[in-house]
Amino acid sequence: MLDLIERGDANRPPLLFVHGAFHGAWCWDEHFLQYFADHGYRALALNLRGHGGTAAAGNVHTVADYVADVREVARSLPTPPVVIGHSMGGFVVQKYLATDPSPAGVLLASAPPYGLRTAMLRVARRNARYSGRPAALRRPLLFFRTPAVARATFYNPDTPAALVDRYTGLLCDESTRVLYRDLLWADLAEPAKVSAPMLVLGAARDGFFSQREVCATARAYRTHAEFFPGMGHNLMLEPGWPAVAGRIAAWLSGLGL
Repeated sequence: MLDLIERGDANRPPLLFVHGAFHGAWCWDEHFLQYFADHGYRALALNLRGHGGTAAAGNVHTVADYVADVREVARSLPTPPVVIGHSMGGFVVQKYLATDPSPAGVLLASAPPYGLRTAMLRVARRNARYSGRPAALRRPLLFFRTPAVARATFYNPDTPAALVDRYTGLLCDESTRVLYRDLLWADLAEPAKVSAPMLVLGAARDGFFSQREVCATARAYRTHAEFFPGMGHNLMLEPGWPAVAGRIAAWLSGLGL
C-alpha cells in the first residue's frame, strides 16, 4: 500500500502530484493540495518508495520503481489523473506519460528528458566546498541538506530563512541508483511517445536547472516554457507559490479539465 496524502473530492479528473528527489508528499501538502481541493479538484500526493512514511531509501530503487508507484496510484482512481511533477518527479511524470494515459501533464522545474548530468555537474561546481566530501558522494542527502547548498539549490536568496530551515529539515535520503545511474544515462525519457498536452513551468532563479534546460524540456514536448520571476527551484514552497498554482489552475481550465 502506497503512502498518500489526499484533499478534496470532486467529479473533475483527479490531480496526482509527484515530488522530487529528497522530498516527499509533504511538499505538496504545504500549499498545493488544499488550493486545488478548494478549486474543485481531488488532489493527491504520493510518497515514492523510500520517501516519507515508506521504507528506507537505498541503492536498490530505480526510476522504473517510481513510475510503477505513480501507475499504481493512477490505476486505483476512477479516471486517469492529471499528473504534476516537480524536479526528479517531473522526470518520473515524463516516463509515466510515455506509457500510460492521462488528460494532461504539468512539469515544474523538471529534470530534462536527457537527464541530470549537466545539472549535477553545475551544482557540484558551484558548491565545490561540500560536493567533494566522500561521505556526501556516498550519501547525497549529506550534500543537499547542507544549509548553504539547500538554500542555493532549492530557493531564491530572498526566501525567508525560517522556511528554508524548516523545509531543509524535512529532506530525506534519495536512491543513489536513481541519481548516479538512471538519471545520468540508463533510463532517460522518450518525449516522442508522449501525446498528452503539457505545461512546462520554470523558476527564473532556479539553482538546479537552468532556463536553457527548462526551455529544452518544453521544446521536447512541443510547447513553450513559462518562467516565474524571482522564484527558486521549489516553486510550490516559496512565498510566490499562489501564482504558480493559479497558472496551473488556469491552464487546466483552458483544457476543459
